[in-house]
Amino acid sequence: MGLFGKFAYSAGRWTPGAPTAVPFLLVDVHDSDVATVDYRAADASGGRFFLGYEPRFYFDERDAAFPVDVGAEAEGFARWVKEASGGDVEATAVQQLMASPEGAPPEDETVEETVDRLVALAGLPPVEWPTDDDAPAG
Repeated sequence: MGLFGKFAYSAGRWTPGAPTAVPFLLVDVHDSDVATVDYRAADASGGRFFLGYEPRFYFDERDAAFPVDVGAEAEGFARWVKEASGGDVEATAVQQLMASPEGAPPEDETVEETVDRLVALAGLPPVEWPTDDDAPAG
């Protein structure tokens, strides 16, 4: 079983659960295969995209939602990065990390790896992923 959890970046730091301020970035990880990424700017603009798989492919319900407009969301996220951290990120680099609207398998083994790549690209501090203290060694 993979990781399930919500991680929010706001006020310059990551916290588990909900954001504490605007602008924010909220990453909701489902079974290490899907990450829903919500971003909001101070003016309440924002968007949503997915890393790993779009849920409609992961749950085999292709007609459950429209495909994400990855070009528009990549542009929106690049604007969010500029406002939230003053960073400059190329929308095409963001788009390469997004879940395929056609359902192609992701490049990374787990969605946490893709989140790490997105966060680094945005110039944000790394997410502190929970560890399983009960996991066997090795």
